[in-house]
Amino acid sequence: MKRLAPVDAVIVGGGWNGLLMASELTRRTGLSVVVLERGEARKTQDYAAGMDELDYGIRLRMMQAIRDETVTLRHQTRERALPIRQYGSFLPGSGVGGAGEHWSGISYRYQPRDFRLLSHLCEKYGARSLPPDHALADWPVTYDELEPYYDRTEKMMGVSGKAGNLRGKRIEGGNIFEGPRSAEYPTPPMKSPYLAALFGEAARKLGYHPYPLPAATTSVDYTNPDGVSRAGCSFCGYCERFGCMIGAKSQPTNTLMPLLRGKKKFELRAGAWVRRIIAKDGQAQGVNYVDSKGEEVFQPATMVFLASWTLNNTRLLLLSQIGEPYDPASGKGVVGRGLTHQVSTAAATAFFDKPLNRFMGAGSAGTAIGDFDGDAFDHAEANFLGGGTLYTVCYGFRPMANFGVVPASVRSRWGREWKKSALEFYDRTGRISFYGEHLAYRQNYMDLDPTYKDHLGDPLLRLTLDWQDNERRMASFMSGKAVEIARAMGAQEITRFPGLGRYDTTRYQSTHLQGGAIMGANETESVVNWYLQHWRVPNLFVLGASAFPQNPSGNPTLTAVALTYRTADAVIDRYLKHPGTLV
Repeated sequence: MKRLAPVDAVIVGGGWNGLLMASELTRRTGLSVVVLERGEARKTQDYAAGMDELDYGIRLRMMQAIRDETVTLRHQTRERALPIRQYGSFLPGSGVGGAGEHWSGISYRYQPRDFRLLSHLCEKYGARSLPPDHALADWPVTYDELEPYYDRTEKMMGVSGKAGNLRGKRIEGGNIFEGPRSAEYPTPPMKSPYLAALFGEAARKLGYHPYPLPAATTSVDYTNPDGVSRAGCSFCGYCERFGCMIGAKSQPTNTLMPLLRGKKKFELRAGAWVRRIIAKDGQAQGVNYVDSKGEEVFQPATMVFLASWTLNNTRLLLLSQIGEPYDPASGKGVVGRGLTHQVSTAAATAFFDKPLNRFMGAGSAGTAIGDFDGDAFDHAEANFLGGGTLYTVCYGFRPMANFGVVPASVRSRWGREWKKSALEFYDRTGRISFYGEHLAYRQNYMDLDPTYKDHLGDPLLRLTLDWQDNERRMASFMSGKAVEIARAMGAQEITRFPGLGRYDTTRYQSTHLQGGAIMGANETESVVNWYLQHWRVPNLFVLGASAFPQNPSGNPTLTAVALTYRTADAVIDRYLKHPGTLV
């Protein structure tokens, strides 16, 4: 194995969190920093000639190669897990920028109650209301502590939107149920496409409080505090599963890489497949990886930052035997605990008698309501805990992925009648979607599969995951509300979401999986502390949504990046001066 010269910091993963940490360390210190990304290098210019729906939208060019590595899944521990052979429920990104290149850009903050969820639910509903098999936990950081970092993240990304709670003052037109913000969004809301406008008008008539989706896509030309300028959105409809060809959608390659290019003490190595973090006597020594030529390499480092995707973070900790693996039978161990996946459904599909101009849009151009999120509504009529957001987003409905959806009144599913109806309804179909909370349960977790291995011979990650009654009842309740809104929108026919059954890998839900290396107040219940620092290996930091104790309703990216900013401040201002456990 080739041994390289030591560096001050090695970062595993070149997505939002890895490149942000690299940027902060490189610009604010004299440290030498190496980022290892197992996918290919990317830049905005590449996307201008690559807006190919078959290549990107269907064949999933920007995702991890499932032939090299996948995960196995079972619903319960008594079952044998089987490999996922085709991406369905989530789409892990690969290449520089990671999933931050192909994301839609919807950028929610979490609510204040989300950070103390266990305490909040016990206080409001009583401990007996909690599912008996829950594994809920309070976060060791509060909304108020994170709010300055939320603001910093939104300004870096140029998030567009409308404040609904500005320094405690509720503002109609924004999300009045959000936590207090210290500042308005950096850029105004995106233009509202026709379907989103219909949704907003109907919701308002029903007494709800619609607001524009917060979008990490600039609505106007914007220069962020780092001096990085980006164009306003052109609503081309190629956001989700694509990189933005003009740079309007905030991506690591167009927002963070400009700050890193040309830095003498920074190096980005693409094609570097990290296999192990090497630790000895309570200290990380560096990482082993296979380079783009297939050669085994050891990169020594004074600090290690694990910043890959949720599942990859957890798998690397397990493969490296850092921390005690979680055992659901005894409740002992921490690595792999707290697996959650955002509850995401097409709550109602509405069919109209007029065109909707669905070919125009952006990944986060839409309208939402927060009236059923968290505790914004009276749970007396509900038989579940939690809630979420109902919304419609007009991301640009491309023909290959979206053709063929017809109402139930069309009996044929092939042939002349189906083709005629599919053409008629292609631009007359709108979806009301739901993003919901997923509580943590003791029986949902990750470990290493004893049977299946990747292309290098390492065990695959095994997911033990299923929906529980709380989430099933929540999804059913929200579908009823979505149908109510669709009727108010003037829909001719409505197809209601049939409900959550078993966890299904064939239906895309979101790439928002959390847990596995959760944060907490002590090492017996968590992997990392409130600065994302490993309890037992203090020079190892684990960044990203793998640290989330459970899944609030909103998308996780904004919170993950805000936490990385907070960790960067703690490392630079405190850890480097006095290495050791941060308190």
